[in-house]
Amino acid sequence: MQQIIEAAWENRELLKDEKTLTTIRNVIEQLDKGIIRVAEPVEKGWKVNEWIKKAVILYFPIQKMETLHAGPMEFYDKMKLKTNYEALGVRVVPHAVARYGAFLARGVIMMPSYVNIGAYVDSGTMVDTWATVGSCAQIGKHVHLSGGVGIGGVLEPIQAAPVIIEDACFIGSRCIVVEGVRVEKEAVLGANVVLTKSTKIIDVTGDTPIEYKERVPTRSVVIPGSYTKKFPAGNFQVPCALIIGKRKESTDLKTSLNNALREYDVAV
Repeated sequence: MQQIIEAAWENRELLKDEKTLTTIRNVIEQLDKGIIRVAEPVEKGWKVNEWIKKAVILYFPIQKMETLHAGPMEFYDKMKLKTNYEALGVRVVPHAVARYGAFLARGVIMMPSYVNIGAYVDSGTMVDTWATVGSCAQIGKHVHLSGGVGIGGVLEPIQAAPVIIEDACFIGSRCIVVEGVRVEKEAVLGANVVLTKSTKIIDVTGDTPIEYKERVPTRSVVIPGSYTKKFPAGNFQVPCALIIGKRKESTDLKTSLNNALREYDVAV
């Protein structure tokens, strides 16, 4: 499949070939079932499968616009919606929407929310009200995406890594995580934390600050912050994220999801 996708990526005339069309649709079906994924954990970090992202992009031009109905609601799009939730073991509350080509593992709960094509949401995860999971984002097991969370999607550039939220993370209300940032296992983000590729993530728990970018270390408790930056017009405050502590290993995991921030007197 990879060879056919790579060839079509270089030569779009191949999108007229039936074998190419069948292969692209097979890739999307395997994404939908979780057989393959855009990014996968390896021994040292994560591996991004760029050819699968190419297949997702190539899927759009070969699909025709059509009218879709869900009860009295009408949609007009190129993408089918995900279906058969009972058999999948996924709870979906109206008006939650997931696109075909997104994988939802057994035990996922979707409150009124949105999961885009190419995303992977693992078992036991809660996608809470008005949260969005963008294209190709990878969400681990037993994650809580709180109300209004925005997990960014990425298709192009092809080499760009997707957002990765690892197992047992708690992402607080109205957080935004974009541009390939990775939140490592059991980390907790307080409400309104914004993480982009250029956001400084500063550990302030020791005598001297330790700065990270594009990665929140395992079990970190993070809140919004700011630092002073000099511009031609003067000194101004620029947003950052502050690591103010660690989730206690002795704390029960389910309890600590809700209590980790309260231990530091921070809003969830």
